[in-house]
Amino acid sequence: MLMELATGGYLFDKIAPDVGVREEVAQHYFNQLIAGMDYIHKQSVCHHAAGTLKISDFGLSSVFELGEKTRLLSEKCESLPNVAPELNKDEPYAAEPVDTRGMGVILFTLIAGSARHYVSGSIFHDDPWNRISETALSLIFGMLTVDPSERMALAEVFQHPWCLSPSQLANQPRTLADKLTASLRANGDLGLAAPDLSQSSEKDDDGDTIMRSATRGSQFTQTLMLFSQTQSRTRYTPHLTRFYASLGPTLLISLIKETLELMGVSTKGPEEDGQNMRSRIGGWDARRVQFKGWVWVERFSHREVEGSFYVFARDVGNLISWRKVWKSVILSPIVEPHALLKTPAQQWEERQQREEQEDWCLDMLYI
Repeated sequence: MLMELATGGYLFDKIAPDVGVREEVAQHYFNQLIAGMDYIHKQSVCHHAAGTLKISDFGLSSVFELGEKTRLLSEKCESLPNVAPELNKDEPYAAEPVDTRGMGVILFTLIAGSARHYVSGSIFHDDPWNRISETALSLIFGMLTVDPSERMALAEVFQHPWCLSPSQLANQPRTLADKLTASLRANGDLGLAAPDLSQSSEKDDDGDTIMRSATRGSQFTQTLMLFSQTQSRTRYTPHLTRFYASLGPTLLISLIKETLELMGVSTKGPEEDGQNMRSRIGGWDARRVQFKGWVWVERFSHREVEGSFYVFARDVGNLISWRKVWKSVILSPIVEPHALLKTPAQQWEERQQREEQEDWCLDMLYI
């Protein structure tokens, strides 16, 4: 079986909890999402859920139309906090309104950085609702309408004013990646995931610092910081929930296990997997949604820096909740002293380089 590689990783892995992304970024991806869902529905498939956006996870999808005959569905197959209200009843339901509701949840999560989307008239003056523009709010409200017969149809979503304006980010991969991860940069998450280990302290004959960086991958994936420096090479790592530490694997993984258990997260292992170690972890987030995943660790040595490299790889649960677990572990009193963090000076230098790159890209487009 051949499958397309989505080198940008999971979209929600780039969202800062309780912050979200700017509406221009959300609109860029949301328009791709509705175009993809429109195609899926034309193939008579209900998804039941939910660079270039790729729609995945079709294991719970259902065919709702065969020939000219449309059938109601009866499967209960969505996670409880995101479930459409009609799925809580013991009655068959129409397929397309369920997917519209799911897209509304995705849009709200993109903008707000939270999956808590309960709609009542009294909450629109509270955060995060009061951060959302009136135009986007009307779209979200229409897609989250409780009664499926009154919920916006996909055709109406296409024609909503918030979706009609063309994206200004489509042909600017560096700018798009930079704006997508802006909230992670502002809250310090990228400083945790990508300390400046890839840049050399070597000097050339004139005494200038020699700058080294990953040369593989697209402008988009490089700007997303999806390349990490490990024991022997720079490699592609799709998870931004990672960090480097000054302690060796055996010592620090025991501290991580202790921290997770104090947080109420269960752990199993560690176990050896070739030259690496891994521990299985699992728990429940604030919405009582289960999460599971692995903590991978390998020895790290690069120039004068030695220690270990950790990746928190989720395979079940909400990515935003998973990011909260990852950050809580790093900032815990027993782990933080050993984490290698990007300094404010390094972050300033990176921002200056990024602005120069963007100016160069714009010049190339206009010439």
